[in-house]
Amino acid sequence: MSKILIRGAKVLGGEPQDVLIDGETIAAVGTDLDAAGAEVVEADGKVLLPGLVDLHTHLREPGREDSETVLTGTRAAASGGYTAVFAMANTFPVADTAGVVEQVYRLGRDHGYCDVQPIGAVTVGLEGKKLAELGAMHESAAGVTVFSDDGKCVDDAVIMRRALEYVKAFGGVVAQHAQEPRLTEGAQMNEGVVSAELGLGGWPAVAEESIIARDVLLAEHVGSRVHICHLSTAGSVEIVRWAKSRGIDVTAEVTPHHLLLTDEMVRTYNPVYKVNPPLRTERDVHALREALADGTIDIVATDHAPHPHEDKDCEWAAAAMGMVGLETALSVVQATMVETGLLDWAGVADRMSAKPARIGGAQGHGRPVSVGEPANLTLVDTAYRGQVDPAGFASRSRNTPYEGRELPGRVTHTWLRGKATLVDGKLT
Repeated sequence: MSKILIRGAKVLGGEPQDVLIDGETIAAVGTDLDAAGAEVVEADGKVLLPGLVDLHTHLREPGREDSETVLTGTRAAASGGYTAVFAMANTFPVADTAGVVEQVYRLGRDHGYCDVQPIGAVTVGLEGKKLAELGAMHESAAGVTVFSDDGKCVDDAVIMRRALEYVKAFGGVVAQHAQEPRLTEGAQMNEGVVSAELGLGGWPAVAEESIIARDVLLAEHVGSRVHICHLSTAGSVEIVRWAKSRGIDVTAEVTPHHLLLTDEMVRTYNPVYKVNPPLRTERDVHALREALADGTIDIVATDHAPHPHEDKDCEWAAAAMGMVGLETALSVVQATMVETGLLDWAGVADRMSAKPARIGGAQGHGRPVSVGEPANLTLVDTAYRGQVDPAGFASRSRNTPYEGRELPGRVTHTWLRGKATLVDGKLT
C-alpha cells in the first residue's frame, strides 16, 4: 500500500498529530487527516522522530562476516530506528580504494535495511604512512565525504595536515580517532584509581586530549573540517569548547556507552566492558552529558563494534575492544539525556538525526517531519521499560554491556523512504 497514516503521534515529542505518507514522501501533517485508501498505524501517543543517522558504525564486511555483515548490521540499525549509517573503513581489505568503498555502497544499496554510506580510510592500509585514494573514493559511485582511520589514530602531524588540505577541496571531513599511540602502549582501561587498584595498564585522558588539541589547531591553520570520534573525557570537552569559541570548524561525537557507563564496571573483569576509548570516570560521564546538552558535543554516534563470541568470552587482556550499540542507542539516550531533563525529544532528533546527517552529507536524512520531506521516520514507545536481551538482537554479535539492564523506550516502527523496515518491533 502506497499510503500510510500514522495517527496520533507526538512529532518530536509535541502534541499528537497525524502524519500521512504517500509513496516516499510526507504528504500531510495535521489533525484528523483523511485515512481513505491508507494503511493506518495507531501511534497512541508514541514519539515520532526523523529516522536516526549513525556517523560511526562498524559493519565488518568485507572480511569479518563472522562478526557482522551489511545485511545483519543494517537490520540491527532498522531495529534501533536508524535509516542511514556510515560504515567505518577498518575492514579486510581496508576501505582505502574506490573499489572497496563501492563494494560496501552497493551491498547497502542492494541488501540494506537502511542507507549505507562508506567512510574511506585516510591512509593506505590504516598504516598512517601514506594518504589513501581520497579523491578517487570521493569521485566513485559511493561519493565518500568522510574519511577516518578509526581503530587507529592518524598520529603523524604532517599526514593529518595533508589529509585536511586534500579533503578541503571537495568539502570533506576527516574523522579522527584521537589516541596518541605511545601514551597508550599496553593500556587496558582508563588510567586512574580503578586501574591502579586492579593493576591494569592505564589509558590516560591526555592521550586523547593531546591529539584533539593538535588537530583543532591544524584544522584552523588549514581552514578545513575535523570531526572528533567518540570523545570521552572532560578535558576533551574543554578543548572542543575552546576551539568552537575561536570559530574552528570542529565537530564531535559521544557514544551512548560513554554517557552511561564508568570505569567502575571494569572491577568485574567482564570483557564486555572493554572498549576503545575506555570507559572513563563518573566526572567524565557528567561532563559529556552536559556538553551534549549545550551543543559542545554535536552528535551521538554508536561506534557499533560487533565481535564474535570467542573474541569476548576470554580473559580481559586477550579480549577485543568494542560493543554493539545500534539497537540500544536510543534507549540509553532516553535514560541519560531525556529522563534527566538535559534534552527534549527535539534535541534528540537534532543530535541523532539532523546533525549527523549534515556532518556526513547524508542526503534526504535528518530532515524535518513536514510536508514534502522524505518519509525517513522512526516511531518510539517512550513509556516502555524492559530488560535488554541480546538473544533478540538482529546484529550477528551479542557483545552488549547492557544485558539484563532495564532501559526505557522501544522503537516500534521504522520507515525508509516510506517503506516500512520495522513494524511493531519486528523487521519486515
